[in-house]
Amino acid sequence: MKTATLDVGGMLSLLDYQAVENQLGRIPGVQRATASVASNSATVEYDETVTSVAALKAKINECGFHCTGQIMPKHVCEPRPIDEHGRHIGHTAHEPAAARAAATAAVPMSHDMAHEMGHGAGMDMQAMVRDMRNRFWISLVFTVPIFIYSPMGNMFTPPAPPFGLKLDLWLFFLASAAILYPAWPFVIAAIRALRNGILNMAVLVLLSVGTGYVFSVGATFFFKGDQFYEASAVLLVFVLLGHWLEMRARAGASRAIRALLDLAPPMATVLRDGREVEIPTAEVLVGETVVIRPGNKISVDGTVTEGRSQVDESMLTGESVPVGKKPGDTVIGGTINKSGTFRYTATKVGADTALAQIVKLVQEAQNSKAPAQLLADRAAQWLILIAIAIGLLTFAVWFWWIGQPLLFAMTLMITIFIIACPDALVLATPMAVMVGTDLGAVNGILFKNAAALEDATKLDVIVFDKTGTLTVGQPDVVDVVAANHVTTDIVLATAAAVEQGADHPLAQAILRRAQRRALPTPKGFENIEGMGVRAEIDGEAVFLGNRRLMDIQKLDLAALAADAQRLQGAGRTVVYVARAGKLIGLIAIADAPRPTAAETVAKLRERGVQVAMLTGDNVGTAQRIAGELGINIVLADVLPGQKASKVRELQAQGKKVGMVGDGINDAPALTQADVGFAIGAGTDVAIESADVVLMKSDPYDVVGAVELSHATLRKMHQNLWWAVGYNVIAFPLAAGILYPVLLSPEIAAFAMSGSTLIVAINALMLKRTKLAGITRRNSPQTSELRPAEATV
Repeated sequence: MKTATLDVGGMLSLLDYQAVENQLGRIPGVQRATASVASNSATVEYDETVTSVAALKAKINECGFHCTGQIMPKHVCEPRPIDEHGRHIGHTAHEPAAARAAATAAVPMSHDMAHEMGHGAGMDMQAMVRDMRNRFWISLVFTVPIFIYSPMGNMFTPPAPPFGLKLDLWLFFLASAAILYPAWPFVIAAIRALRNGILNMAVLVLLSVGTGYVFSVGATFFFKGDQFYEASAVLLVFVLLGHWLEMRARAGASRAIRALLDLAPPMATVLRDGREVEIPTAEVLVGETVVIRPGNKISVDGTVTEGRSQVDESMLTGESVPVGKKPGDTVIGGTINKSGTFRYTATKVGADTALAQIVKLVQEAQNSKAPAQLLADRAAQWLILIAIAIGLLTFAVWFWWIGQPLLFAMTLMITIFIIACPDALVLATPMAVMVGTDLGAVNGILFKNAAALEDATKLDVIVFDKTGTLTVGQPDVVDVVAANHVTTDIVLATAAAVEQGADHPLAQAILRRAQRRALPTPKGFENIEGMGVRAEIDGEAVFLGNRRLMDIQKLDLAALAADAQRLQGAGRTVVYVARAGKLIGLIAIADAPRPTAAETVAKLRERGVQVAMLTGDNVGTAQRIAGELGINIVLADVLPGQKASKVRELQAQGKKVGMVGDGINDAPALTQADVGFAIGAGTDVAIESADVVLMKSDPYDVVGAVELSHATLRKMHQNLWWAVGYNVIAFPLAAGILYPVLLSPEIAAFAMSGSTLIVAINALMLKRTKLAGITRRNSPQTSELRPAEATV
């Protein structure tokens, strides 16, 4: 199965996504299709042997919407100049045929894209916002004189209509200009919805505005009756205003994550035939050598082969501190080289890069359905049916049973049609999910689906795999003890001097701790199997190793015996350092806790979430580490194959369990858990098995994920309660239950638009909510981002 996220334009009504899902679901080979008006896209899981992206695009276009294809970085689609021979300018003869073919194929694709993304048949979200704004102003300009000339205005005696026209004919011309063009998108959307078997907001707008306008035209030309020109026009003005503001909110909700698409640079410098050649990033091939200089953006993912530098990876992880890179380290496309020049081998290009995969992951999460949204979707369809039924019933009761005038009965019916629009109910959950996943993404916390966002709020216990999650996963110097006659610097320098060039994990830990210190040059290095090493420094013998080595050398250890016992009791590996026949110090080495591990545990317990540590260490060592971190549940002596069963045991106690891990052997436990959190530095298998990916490899991001989940769910509930409460109050008021206190259609339109706008603004306020582990910002590397995006 493959998954594709397609850009869908023309979704005017918030229920239009149902038509897209229904039509895509009917295509043979499509396993699952979810669409969202909040992101204006659809995620489709399909069998590539049965159907294709082209077929999916065709179906979207067939059901009345516009598909511009899979969302890709803008530079991938940009055409390059072509010479008279049809070759792209800048190409050289040694360029691979595959690269030339890829570039050539981009030209017609980009032309089509430009047509769709401009003011052609399919508009992007920003174009739709501008179009709705223009229609609002046109409608308002013609509605003002209607309001003045109509009895509704009644502010002063207006001048006579121009050209000697009768008042009703003059109002007809004004109303036609105020309604026909501005309301046309709703007419198209309503027809499209009915054709696809969906009842949406556009249907209600067509029923309310259309009924008033058509009845008024009949009263003007064919029969004697009251006119609704002013009511229909003013009603449409409020509808257009509400939709303009709502669409602006929808367009702004995902701007940060969509801007990630264009972080990768448009051009890259590669080595071809021994020469540096600048080519479009889209043409970089796997295995090519890419050259990066200070200040350059890294083009595609790869592995450093030559040189060292510091790289700013904040756009990916949210961590502002540059990361050192040396040969063998991986680099990610879109990150920024801050200092040195280096070369690296491209390992992932195009849609396979980490940046493209992250954007794809977030888009899929935004299009997924939270359980609460599924219920709201069904309720919205029933709400429209109920609104139509109650509207017709209200008309019948007031006109035929109570005997009120036709104008009165029709006004109440139109009011019910418009005030019952379920846009607020439909937008309540997806808007909050979009903002929540967007905010998580720019902080290095990636939710794979909306269900995980909701389930993370229900966790009773979170299980952390110790190695690589709560600890850094490699030996590190955690303590240095010096004898009375020396300093800790001398102890470290002596040990590091002996270990220079060694690749043993303990030796590497000592060298990392002693970096940037001036080290003497040792002589006569000798490895003593199973005990340590020996060397000479300035003519003095130096021994570095375990207690057994010191005993063989018959050295006096009494001065530091208590410290050695203390460190060993804490589960440390103790390295003895002796020089010139005397013990000069101890170096304690352990798999050190991550700097934020203890704070993570404290924050989760403060939230009422229990924390468990899962490890293969013996009980004594595990208890000591757990005690340092404040963990009260210890699962020790656990074999790799037993991790999932330990999670099941906790679940059998009625607990909702989260699991945090990074290794291949963590994958079954991550899958078994109610919510799996994969540390970003972990394996692809672990990340694939998890529901949430923590890009910074920082356990404190679990706190951020839980906090963000609670905040997002709180917004979802607030929006749902508002939407339900609004409709509970609106229906009786619109039906005239408080007669003679009545709602006019204009007030109903204002209330409907206002309720939808409140839901959108409330969701956007999540970006300003102060949350532990979450930085309040609109986008990563703001100065680097542009809101443009492209589709192919």
